[in-house]
Amino acid sequence: MNIKELENKHIAVLLSGGVDSSVVLYELVRQGLQPDCFYIKIGPEEEEEWDCSSEEDLEMATAVSHKYGCKLEVIDCHREYWDQVTQYTMDKVRAGLTPNPDVMCNRLIKFGAFHEKRGHDYDLIATGHYATTERDPANLPCLGEATNTPPTQGEKERVWLCTSPDPVKDQTDFLAQIYDWQLAKALFPIGHMMKDEVREIAEREHLVNAKRKDSQGICFLGKINYNDYLRRYLGELPGDVVELETGKLIGHHKGHWFHTIGQRKGMGLGGGPWFVVKKDIEQNIIYVSHGYDPETAYKQDFPIRDFHHLTLPLEECFNYPLTSHPSPLTPHEVTIKIRHTPEFIPATLESQGNGRYLVHAAQPIHGVAPGQFCVIYDNRHHRCYGSGEITV
Repeated sequence: MNIKELENKHIAVLLSGGVDSSVVLYELVRQGLQPDCFYIKIGPEEEEEWDCSSEEDLEMATAVSHKYGCKLEVIDCHREYWDQVTQYTMDKVRAGLTPNPDVMCNRLIKFGAFHEKRGHDYDLIATGHYATTERDPANLPCLGEATNTPPTQGEKERVWLCTSPDPVKDQTDFLAQIYDWQLAKALFPIGHMMKDEVREIAEREHLVNAKRKDSQGICFLGKINYNDYLRRYLGELPGDVVELETGKLIGHHKGHWFHTIGQRKGMGLGGGPWFVVKKDIEQNIIYVSHGYDPETAYKQDFPIRDFHHLTLPLEECFNYPLTSHPSPLTPHEVTIKIRHTPEFIPATLESQGNGRYLVHAAQPIHGVAPGQFCVIYDNRHHRCYGSGEITV
């Protein structure tokens, strides 16, 4: 959206305390806008026991909002987070899967619970995600596939989620499970920038968090170790570690949920390296392969289920023209990601109906794990079409 389109919009900015969302606020204020700022509180339950950075985050967000004369409101989504996202995470890892809590946090909390509490009062919700959007010139109805879609009147323009020019920071994979009505309200003011450019702006404007390091790992954990988090909710469940090729007992694990397919570090096994290549949940056995590049650690063909489309059903996307790439697409030729990396892998899709597809990657992929989201893009990795859960 250009500045003219934003002038009459009521905008909420989600400030996290990091440099990205702070530059978002600067960019909007620089254009003469006066958004309202919000800090979403989703910290751990026992903050005195868990070394969490949420207090420092709030201090940073407060300083930045005051710098630009914007009010800051703290929205407590603690209960919603731990009831919904934590429940999702624990259910998946208990079943032997590899979940992505950050993906569900965007759908259920940043564009979900926040919308229910305060976001419904605003036309747009601005975040510091590295992503862009394209809007169709014609007004077309949104799909409204969410069961909790807010009531709407009339028609909305159709919105596409598109990648950032910064391949390292691109976060469309984390947004690929949000609903179409959430995407229609999303605003990504720094999505067209490179990370270095954002840092330069922050330093030039003397933002308090200009040199603050980017957060690593899962958004809500702060400095908390992920395994400690799992241990608190699931405990331990000792079992055997077995070499896949020989059936030889290699060692023992403290719980299959502490390990994921493709993992190499943190196994505590001698004579390595060892890669986790399979899990037998019923028998509580983790299977590993030995070597630096075992063939069993790779997959080239795998199924996905419950495909969640962002804008249009996947089959319709293939014949829909790209604004910036008008040449036609080859049916079912796509690019994919299965984790947050700069690389997009060419692939083809084979529909099996009911939101299920077989993915045929152009090359073997390391660490394909059930429960991960396979994110689907056009074959030029420009538009993100949505994502499905990798299954077995």
